[in-house]
Amino acid sequence: MARTGWAWARLAGGAAILIALLRTLGTGPFVAGVRTLDARSVAAATAIGAVSTVCCAWRWGLVARELGVAVPLPAAVAAYYRSQFVNTVLPGGVLGDLHRGVAHGRSAGDVGRGLRAVGWERLAGQLVQAALAVLVLLALPSPVRSAMPVVLAGLVAAGVLLALALRRPARDRSRWSWVVRADLRALLARRAWPGVVASSAVVVAGHTATFLIAARAAGVTAPAGRLLPLALLALLGMALPMNVGGWGPREGVTAWLFSAAGLGAAHGLATAVAYGVLALVACLPGALVLVMSWATGQGTGAVTGRAEAPVAVGGGAAGG
Repeated sequence: MARTGWAWARLAGGAAILIALLRTLGTGPFVAGVRTLDARSVAAATAIGAVSTVCCAWRWGLVARELGVAVPLPAAVAAYYRSQFVNTVLPGGVLGDLHRGVAHGRSAGDVGRGLRAVGWERLAGQLVQAALAVLVLLALPSPVRSAMPVVLAGLVAAGVLLALALRRPARDRSRWSWVVRADLRALLARRAWPGVVASSAVVVAGHTATFLIAARAAGVTAPAGRLLPLALLALLGMALPMNVGGWGPREGVTAWLFSAAGLGAAHGLATAVAYGVLALVACLPGALVLVMSWATGQGTGAVTGRAEAPVAVGGGAAGG
């Protein structure tokens, strides 16, 4: 019951943001965000999306391998396209990832590890995105620059606490604590984390480039150096799981950022709408994956993989 209430609350929050934007700025920015897109911007976003999706799939494969549920890259790319499409068209923004984890876990013989692989993979991507955003926001002016020293101090403190928690003596740990500790040790292995960080950085660069394309299509002429911190902040806002088919926080955050930066809330809203359309077009191959899965009798499609040695509860890192 509580989960259902939270799901409805997230939908209501996203809808409320859209209604507030419509009442404040009208329908003009929404229409402009769609009408200003042309074939060049759509083609560029689709190509960037393909590179980003392959990098995401590779990152997932690295994490899954370390947790003992390896997934081949071709299957990972298809499953990732499908999950992105489902995330984009359904409320919440996480249902595609949930399905990806369950499907891969079932095909690998361990649903728990399949879900953990997806969870750690997405978390790793968010952490790298946040780290890159902090670096850019420290270097370039933005509406939140005055708060960055506090944010940086908080991140350093969180990192220290995490390191201390991992080094804490093993006694009195719950089984879940053992599993988390083992997973983290696996992901911090030398053969895993460089690839995870590098692929995540490419993905962030791809999303940022798509945002800049959307801004230019929406008629924003500000220099790229001025738009870059706004893009990274908007991307962080897009991660909030409170939307209606991907719409809501993205538009609200971007409109506020552009207004605070002196670029106009209407331009920010039009940019967010254009970005949403480009993101949807870029993940449309996922719809094809769904159709092909149904046509071949695989339902929503299983992910081919294999289960390896289980993560050791109470000790070593899986896979390395």
